[in-house]
Amino acid sequence: MLSAFGSAFVLLGLTASVAGMITGVVALVRGQRTATMIQFAWMVPLAGLGAFAVMEVALFRRDYTVSFVQQVGSETTPPIYNFAALWSALEGSLILWALVLGLYIAAVLRKFSDRRRDPLFGWAVVVLLGISSFFFGLMTLPANPFQRVAVAADFVGRGPNPLLQDHVLVAFHPPMLYLGYVGFSVPFAFAVAALITGRLGEGWLVETRRWTVIAWGFLTFGIVLGAWWSYEVLGWGGYWAWDPVENASLLPWLTGTAYLHSVMVQERRGMLRVWNLSLVCATFALTILGTFLTRSGVIDSVHAFADGEVGPWLLTFFAVITLGSVGLIGWRGDRLRSPGAIDSPLSREAGFLANNVLFGAMAFVVLLGTVFPLLAEAIDGSRLTIGRPYFDSLGRPIAIVTLFLMAVAPVLPWRKASTELLSTRLFWPAVGAVGVTAFAVLVGARGFWPVITFALAGFAGGSALRHIVLSVRRQGVGGLIGRSNGGMVVHLGVIILAMGVAASESYKTDRIFTMEPGDTVFVEEHSFTYEGLAADRTSRRDRTYARVAIDGGQVYEPARTRYTQQGIVVGTPSVRPGFTEDLYLVLDDVPPVPDGPIRLRVIVRPLITWIWAGGILMGLGTLLAVIPGSRRKTRGQSAHEVGAGEGTPTKVRVSAFSRLRGLNP
Repeated sequence: MLSAFGSAFVLLGLTASVAGMITGVVALVRGQRTATMIQFAWMVPLAGLGAFAVMEVALFRRDYTVSFVQQVGSETTPPIYNFAALWSALEGSLILWALVLGLYIAAVLRKFSDRRRDPLFGWAVVVLLGISSFFFGLMTLPANPFQRVAVAADFVGRGPNPLLQDHVLVAFHPPMLYLGYVGFSVPFAFAVAALITGRLGEGWLVETRRWTVIAWGFLTFGIVLGAWWSYEVLGWGGYWAWDPVENASLLPWLTGTAYLHSVMVQERRGMLRVWNLSLVCATFALTILGTFLTRSGVIDSVHAFADGEVGPWLLTFFAVITLGSVGLIGWRGDRLRSPGAIDSPLSREAGFLANNVLFGAMAFVVLLGTVFPLLAEAIDGSRLTIGRPYFDSLGRPIAIVTLFLMAVAPVLPWRKASTELLSTRLFWPAVGAVGVTAFAVLVGARGFWPVITFALAGFAGGSALRHIVLSVRRQGVGGLIGRSNGGMVVHLGVIILAMGVAASESYKTDRIFTMEPGDTVFVEEHSFTYEGLAADRTSRRDRTYARVAIDGGQVYEPARTRYTQQGIVVGTPSVRPGFTEDLYLVLDDVPPVPDGPIRLRVIVRPLITWIWAGGILMGLGTLLAVIPGSRRKTRGQSAHEVGAGEGTPTKVRVSAFSRLRGLNP
């Protein structure tokens, strides 16, 4: 019964998407109303929500006649992990994608409910329906999650991968990534609609700006949660290994970040039109490439929990998006010429352009290092590995220069700056750089790369704080709300995260000890006393853990856990977090006799908590950026009365859709 209900919702989603797309195209080409398309479009979120609900009910009822439940369900899986099992494998993750896309479609329909006769809106909905047609099509043909299967009377489900039922973050990390991935479909749809209609001015940017920020914020938080999950679960003491699946989430983040910066140049000066359209299209295309890398089974990764038949379909869809975007931009090339030009290298627009070049270069480095081994294997069967040295050696200089730009760009005015103005505005940030560097060296910072990172972090942090302080002095605490200061809070989060990365990578201590009960070892002035082994057993798992007292106080329990259904042993680290350092314990193996010696790995990670704190601050900044600021032009004000603050455009901004309607370059 549940299988039939789920299949019906998938079929509804596919039918509504295809029918809405076709009726929309016909109506728009003929210049008719798109009411029928809108009616079909409202069925898509209903279908996605229905499919999601049916699958969750099937998982909790342990209905093993549903193929996906037979794959990931289990009688012993705890409720939180049973709920999260939906996105633990290919077919369920497609349901999540369809659900999130449906919710975004509903939000677009609701937001622009009074603009349904606008062709730009109509074509954007057509593009969104085309995307939903593809994903519902995947669930209909090669990856049907509701396929009905036979089940033996004594069948007991295996449950999801043990790594996906060992930490609560698995319930939040993938949905956050999907909210980011799928969210970029909205600005992509409006960009394609602008290219189709020829309305290539700044109107579509105004309409999609907040949508892009929201998608970027979800993706950012999802990446940080993923790094945190890796640190807490995998037992290697790290959080980022340049794994191909990690890189797949980083690629759209890089291009999306570049777009959020350069879009301000187009809004203010009408420049970088081709660049912005290309970035929007590339960002969405890279989300599809990331889905291909994660869900096609082409790579071996602890993050890739799928091996299905959708790889060629996703790769074809990626090619269609890429070639279609390039074709549309080329078709409109003569109408994309920018009316403005960069007047001086010492200007805000020049700073943003340099920022885009850096993010583009970093995206190329990551893309090449991720895809080249796959291409080599596909061409001649060579199995190559491009590891951390490649990414660190090429990425570190780019990150350092980016920190420098984060300090300089916010104080640059539009068009042109004098050296006197720059020296005045950069004085306090420079003081911050000197202070942070001196403090870091006094507490033991050594080495060129970490020290230069601390110095530039102080420089960039001083610049962001200067901007925020000036805004608060002019407008009060309410001045923190809005895109400009929200962006500065995001910058502060990036700076804190960068210092956490620099310290935790450069000054970590990693030691392995063979210990018997009662033994004590010392690492970085901390004592670790092994008190003995203990065990607990449930129907789901057998857990053996070592009791280790740190500094003669609290006892921590690194463990080895065997999941009985899968027969897989997973190591679970135990972490004592702290503001200045984390103490990280890993039980490398379990002795054959209870009182035998163990191998205990002790890792000291300075400032690693700053990475999670920086990610949370970036999320807060994103939230502040999407809330409308208090600075608004009231009726009757002159342009000179609006936005007279430092670095703020002084021209009057008309309402978003008044610029959208009939707008041409």
